[in-house]
This record gives sequence, structure tokens and C-alpha cells, in this order.
Amino acid sequence: MKGIFFILLVSILSANNLSSVAIKKLEFKGSKIAKLFCKQEALPNGGSIEQIVNKLQKSGVCGNLDNDKLKAVAYYIKSKKSSTFKVPNGAKCPVCGMFVYKYPKWAAHMVIKNKDYYFDGVKDMLKFYFFDEDFKYNRDDISKVEVRDYYSLESIDAKDAFYVIDSKVYGPMGKELIPFKSLKEAKAFIADHGGRVIKLKDTNPKMILDLDK
Repeated sequence: MKGIFFILLVSILSANNLSSVAIKKLEFKGSKIAKLFCKQEALPNGGSIEQIVNKLQKSGVCGNLDNDKLKAVAYYIKSKKSSTFKVPNGAKCPVCGMFVYKYPKWAAHMVIKNKDYYFDGVKDMLKFYFFDEDFKYNRDDISKVEVRDYYSLESIDAKDAFYVIDSKVYGPMGKELIPFKSLKEAKAFIADHGGRVIKLKDTNPKMILDLDK
């Protein structure tokens, strides 16, 4: 009996493992489909796979994808664990005055003394930080700085992100520092759009001003 029980247990574990592998494959496939065909900023949050598929169908944010592809996208959405900061309607960039909520893909966020500041790109956020003659506040009072991953729109601590500059992709204010969660994603982006990778610690006022040339 013990032998039969052991065989049955192994069989169950193997089945669960195969199921897990299959789900991972769907999540990966869904991430690729979402990046190619979906409006990332409009993807639904949470719910069961069926509920997410239904939301995708009703909203049309992924165009006319068939059910299998939408299901893969749903698995990708469900797998995302990191949240993203919300940009309030009417939020304006303190540097250029542009409405940030109109460009959620490019948004950056800073908290100073419990007050939220939203920017239409990392470039303007760094102007707000570097140019203390124009923007007078105590830099020691900054408690949070976060940016959005270019592909998933997930929040990333600004110091942990990998930024691509000098690419052929422009943001709302022209040349930008484009954030990525991983170096691998940043390099994949460069393969398609050019540019080079830097970290936040590599930035300086001259570099930021040069992006406006």
C-alpha cells in the first residue's frame, strides 16, 4: 500500500508541477502579447482569469485578439505583483505645467513632506531635484521617488531602475530617461530603439539639460 501511495503522491506532485510550468508559459506569452497589442495603461487590475478576460473583451484595450491570446494576457495581468502609483486627474507637472494624467505611461512620482508631486517624465523630475535655484525645497525632506517600468507600468524605486537615454523613442517632453525594472529589459529595448543604459546615480544637471537640445 505504501508503494502505491508513494506513486500516487509523485503523480500528483508532477501534475502540479506541469500545471505551474504551463501557467508560467502563459504568463510569459501574455506579457509579450500585452506589450505588442494592448494599451498598457488601460489594462484591468485583479479578478479571476475569466473576469479579466471579460474586462479585456468589453474594453477592447487589446484590440481584436482571440480568446486564447486574451487568456494569456489575463494570466500575465494576474501574475503582476507590483502595484503602480495612481496619477490624480488634473495633476500638473511642477516643472513644465503639463497635465501628467494625460501621459500615465511616462509619469514619475515624488513625495516631499507627505505632499505628492507628479511629473510627465523622469527628465522633469530630475530638473525638479537638481535645479534648487528654480525649485526651492529641502532635498532632505524627500521620502519617496518612484518611476514606471516602460513595459509593465509597475512602480520602481527610482534608484533601483535602469534608464535608457539617447534612444529613438521620445516622451511627451522630447528626449527622455526611459525606466526599466531589469537590465535585461533595458538591453532588449536598446536592441530595437538604440540608446544606452545608466543608473540614477550616473545622472547630473548637464546631462539633463543636454536632453533638451
